[in-house]
Amino acid sequence: MLFSSIPFLYYFLPAALLLYAAVPAGMKNAALLLASLIFYAWGEPRLVLLMLLTVFCGYICGILTERYPRRKKLFMALVLMTCLGMLGYFKYADFFIANFNAVTGLSLPLLRVALPVGISFYTFQILSYNIDVYRGSVAAQRNFIDLAAYIAFFPQLIAGPIVRYSHIAAQLRQRTHSIDKTAEGMRRFILGLAKKILLANPLGELCNIYQGTVDNSVLFCWLYGVAFMLQIYFDFSGYSDMAIGLGRICGFDLPENFNYPYTANSITDFWRRWHITLGAWFRDYVYIPLGGSRCSRLRTLGNILLVWMLTGFWHGAAWNFILWGLYFAVLLLAEKLWLLPYLPRAGVWGRVYVLLAVMFGFILFNAGSVGEALDCLGGLFGAGGLPVVSAEAVYYLRSYGVILLLAVIGATPLPAKTAARLPLVQYLEPGLLVGLLVVATAYLVDGSFDPFLYFRF
Repeated sequence: MLFSSIPFLYYFLPAALLLYAAVPAGMKNAALLLASLIFYAWGEPRLVLLMLLTVFCGYICGILTERYPRRKKLFMALVLMTCLGMLGYFKYADFFIANFNAVTGLSLPLLRVALPVGISFYTFQILSYNIDVYRGSVAAQRNFIDLAAYIAFFPQLIAGPIVRYSHIAAQLRQRTHSIDKTAEGMRRFILGLAKKILLANPLGELCNIYQGTVDNSVLFCWLYGVAFMLQIYFDFSGYSDMAIGLGRICGFDLPENFNYPYTANSITDFWRRWHITLGAWFRDYVYIPLGGSRCSRLRTLGNILLVWMLTGFWHGAAWNFILWGLYFAVLLLAEKLWLLPYLPRAGVWGRVYVLLAVMFGFILFNAGSVGEALDCLGGLFGAGGLPVVSAEAVYYLRSYGVILLLAVIGATPLPAKTAARLPLVQYLEPGLLVGLLVVATAYLVDGSFDPFLYFRF
């Protein structure tokens, strides 16, 4: 079930929130768990059992780790094997089989198993919970319903943000509900929905048009590169806004996941602003345990390369994702070793460097293959005799120019700062939000299926 769908907005969500509001405080986590299981089972009824099995393994091992500390390595190993084994089987088995066949010349059959939606996110939450219990930084959760409600919490189950148990443990026991918090949650949700429906979806249409064109040009390649980097930002940050907003309505304060990443002055700064919870997860559970930057320079460089290769591989079982991670690793290493002292003084050229580097990276990220990515990257510079301009590119630049301009402005803090400086906005805001909801609903009624990009991860 999609947040940006009529069944979710007008059937499931009202019913779930009414149930949540109606039950007493001691049963609210149970109500959330029930709603979350229905939400997940809506599209994948069989795979909900897989998620519950993984949660149960994490629950039991967390309790055993705390009760029998001398054997905690055994229980941690069991959780790692279960979570990573499930993830490896469903997400990466065909990748390894296909590459094994390519190297050996064999023809082992692919498994072609369906990828459970959100498995990359909920396995990371289970792992972080058990690692924290193993380290002694949090107490094991004795109530299975509370732990399952945290992991299966439907606002962030499918595409994040990745919420740490340590961040939400106290809120699972007791949290504040208020009219102001509910209003803020509704505001955040509607703005996130508008990002997805009114900006990300039209930009996605432009990207799809480019991928099916037979009249390509340098201009069209640049148009696609800019459109996709804006699409993925509004798509993913819009989902995060909706998740955070729904969390607020239910009394939870979920962590922020984006902070205007396209205003960054370096790639290092960009990754402090983009998918913040994923970067923090890899930092705390992979990079630092490997030694981080406290070891030799050579070991530190190796740690960065490994972490970013894993980050790319986490996003998808294909070589373009691995190369995408290594591409950013090389840029981060170059900044760490040479560039960071100079970038703050580079002014507008530093910003241009960041935007171009990110756009090149996202072209690689979205490609169906490495060859396809190279063709598009080469097309940016006219490789293969590509014409500079085509009639189709000019037509779609005119057609989508306003959307592109609005998206560029919306990716900066300018709209929020402008609204904060205009006292009239606070009086008009309720009407504006209702208007956005109505327009978004109209687009959904008239539009076609358009899932969030991060659902495939």
